[in-house]
Amino acid sequence: GGSSGIGAATALELARCGARVILATRSARRGEAAASRIRRETGNNQVQFMHLDLASLRSVRAFASTFLRQEPQLHLLINNAGVSAGGTTEDGFSLPFQVNHLGHFLLTQLLLERLRSCAPSRVVIVASSAHCAGRLCPESLGRPPLGLFSTFQDYCDSKLANVLHARELATREEGTQVTCYAVHPGFVNTSLFRHAPLWLKPLLLPLAWLLFLDASEGAQVVLDCATQDGLEPLSGRYFTDSGPRLPWPAGRDDRLARALWEGSERLVGL
Repeated sequence: GGSSGIGAATALELARCGARVILATRSARRGEAAASRIRRETGNNQVQFMHLDLASLRSVRAFASTFLRQEPQLHLLINNAGVSAGGTTEDGFSLPFQVNHLGHFLLTQLLLERLRSCAPSRVVIVASSAHCAGRLCPESLGRPPLGLFSTFQDYCDSKLANVLHARELATREEGTQVTCYAVHPGFVNTSLFRHAPLWLKPLLLPLAWLLFLDASEGAQVVLDCATQDGLEPLSGRYFTDSGPRLPWPAGRDDRLARALWEGSERLVGL
């Protein structure tokens, strides 16, 4: 998710720090353009595009295979991509749940051994305060919820999954020097809002321009969790621009986190 919005702003700052950065994005045109722009602005030629479509588990596996073959080092994985549109993927899951959670979950698992071998390393998962409205049922993971606001509910469910994914990953990786953080970047004016319902756009878009953060501001808490020293004891926690915060109660449910993990493994075929 590094071709636009928070992801592009995050990649730009990491490149400015001298990192080798892989932009894993769905659109080759936008990904190549973003990588070229970041190389030009930073003078860092170690910024590359690689194709990854999180709406396809086949694409996730292909990306991981290529990455592991070509890149010997992995110290930081930022799971940033997100969609708010409805729909169903080629794998038969709801689009927001697969792109925002299942695709990231599979990608993280496929790259986990490399993260361990390069430790200390970090996984940063871009979540949202929208997890407050999330309702996950382990028996129906991946199915779009019913109701008038099903797409919005699906998005909130996926953001709760992000928070719980970070929590359970931290528990399972305790002692490995792989740490994980869920991040609410704030209310940021990004292309995520292009999927808002037509009736809502006349209300939402002016508010976005007037009150929301820009992408570089939203990227700051992501960058903090990626690079700040001394965060290791806070692995698994939920961060906002004010630092670590308690997520809503469902985001602290360890039994639900385990059930989500096990259900996600089953759905992606691990």
